[in-house]
Order: sequence, then C-alpha cells, then structure tokens
Amino acid sequence: MAVDLRSDTLTMPGPGMLEAMGKAELGDDVWGEDPTVNRLQEVSAERLGKEAALFVSSGTMGNLLGIVVNARSSQEVIADADSHTFLSEVGGAAALAGVQIMPVRTEAGVMSPAQVAAAIRVEDVHHPRTAAVFFEDTHNYHGGTAWPLADLRAAGDEAHRQGLSVHLDGARIFNAAVATGTDVRELAACADTVTFCLSKGLGAPVGSLFCGPAEKVAEAKRWRKMLGGGMREIGMLAAAGLFALDNMVDRLADDHANARTLAEGLAEMDGIRIDLSRVQTNLVIFGLERMDPAAFVAECDRRGVRGGMISRTQVRFVTHYGIDAADVQQTLKVVSEVLAGA
Repeated sequence: MAVDLRSDTLTMPGPGMLEAMGKAELGDDVWGEDPTVNRLQEVSAERLGKEAALFVSSGTMGNLLGIVVNARSSQEVIADADSHTFLSEVGGAAALAGVQIMPVRTEAGVMSPAQVAAAIRVEDVHHPRTAAVFFEDTHNYHGGTAWPLADLRAAGDEAHRQGLSVHLDGARIFNAAVATGTDVRELAACADTVTFCLSKGLGAPVGSLFCGPAEKVAEAKRWRKMLGGGMREIGMLAAAGLFALDNMVDRLADDHANARTLAEGLAEMDGIRIDLSRVQTNLVIFGLERMDPAAFVAECDRRGVRGGMISRTQVRFVTHYGIDAADVQQTLKVVSEVLAGA
C-alpha cells in the first residue's frame, strides 16, 4: 500500500469516528433543526472563545465568509502574498465578493505590525478602502510555520488600532496550538473571525467551522445559503467533527514528530535543500538540486510514496493520521533510492 503524503486532507475516519457518525441524531440544518450540527457549532464556538460558529463545507468557503462579513464590494483586504486566500481560493474574493486583496510579502508567514500599517490605503478617491487583514496560522506555503502568540497579538492589535477587522485562516489552528503549547482560545482571540478545518489533521471526512461574533455568524449563514452551502440532514458529518475535537487534537503531536523525523532524514541527503527551522508542524517542504521536482514526485509515486508539488520548484510531504513511523522510514528509503538514480 502506498505511503500517501500528498496532504492531510487524505485522512480517513477511524472506527470510533465511524461509530459516532452512525449513531448521530439528524435534522434539517437549513432550518436549524439538526441537533448534532447545533452541538458542533456550540462546542466549536466555546473551544475558540467566540460567541457563535457556523458549520460550512470547506475552509475555502469559511475564508470567503470571512471576506464578505468583514469587507464590502470595492474594498480591500490585506493578506500574506503566499497565503491560501490569495493563491489558492480561485479568486473568490474578487469574483463573488467584489473585494480586492493587497498581498504583503512576509518572512515565514508572520506579518509585523509595521507591515499591517504600511499596507493600509491612504484615503484617496483613486484607492479602494482597506477593510480588514487576513492572517494564516499555521501557514501552508511557508511550510506549516506557526505564529508566536506575541507576534499574532501584536499584528492583530495594530489592525484593530487602525480600525480594521481581523480574520484568521486557522485551517490548521489546532496544529499551531499544539506546536506552540498555546491554548487555541488565545490564538483565536487575536482575530474577530476564525475559520478552522475538521478535514485535515483532525481526520473528519469533510467540513470547517466559521467562528466569530453572533452578528457576523448570522450574516455568514445568509451568505452560506446564497453560495449553495446550505445542507440538510448532515448530523453524521457534524458527529465526525465532534469526535475529532474530543479525540484527535492531542495526537497532532505525533504528526509533528513524524514530520520532524522525515525532515531531518531528508536534510542528511545530498541533493535536497530544506530549511529545518520551518518544519514546525506536519508539513515538510523542500527543493532539489539535481533533479526536476515533477520527475522526482513521479518516480517516488512509482515506488509507492506519493507526494505533491507546492510550487514549480518545491516538493511537499505532509504527515497525518494514518502515517506512522514505519511509513516515514519507508519514505526516506524511497527518496534515497530515487536520488541515487538521478
């Protein structure tokens, strides 16, 4: 069986999660009558220290809701130049919300207060008005880096001082909390609205939560319906999310340990470029010195290790539920063989 390191979205529900899904009480969620969904939303809001939460189909939808409730058409939001919102959400901010993104280049995905302030538009008839800033924690394209809490607070405080709303793309916020030893509420407190994913390292089959003030969550629910995201008897999906929050958070440390072992093994190989300082959670991103990345990925796949390219020049391996220490050693063996044959 292949070792599949393409993404942590490839996790499969375990026996306990499947059992919880099979026993879920159902109702029509569009009518607000699915008790399991309601419970998931209540638990998620409480876990992140927010007034309310909304179950949505994906992190991309959650981030789009963060756009539409924090900015209006013709306005602008600030985001990291390598953020998922800017690079990998199909231009939804522009196409569906009429909102422009101002990209800011950062070091390791951490935006400083000075960068936040500098990116705000001067009031001018020629300019869109800056409405909000988006942060990402952990940061995908920077290698799964986690914001230090003090830095996240400082950037959020500056945004609020400047009159901006703050949205946190916390797709992997529980990875960030585990890696930094920080209560997830403290990370979420730096932002007005937060999105987090159930379908990555937490192992649920689908879904994300959009969390924030009750008024903004109510507005997000109207937008969710407009976008075609209203779902009906989905308590079994919510049950998977509840199981994930109760049972899958602490084990993220195992994924981080496996990623570190993998990264350190790769760093010892001739022909691989990797910055170990950025391997803080479950993502391992590296470059190649003597082999085309696409050819490398294809040859690894042929030998039973599946990875992906995060750019034209970089390969990404992601550890997750279902990947164990033996899989890591098998991956290192295959990579060594592929590089030897290059």
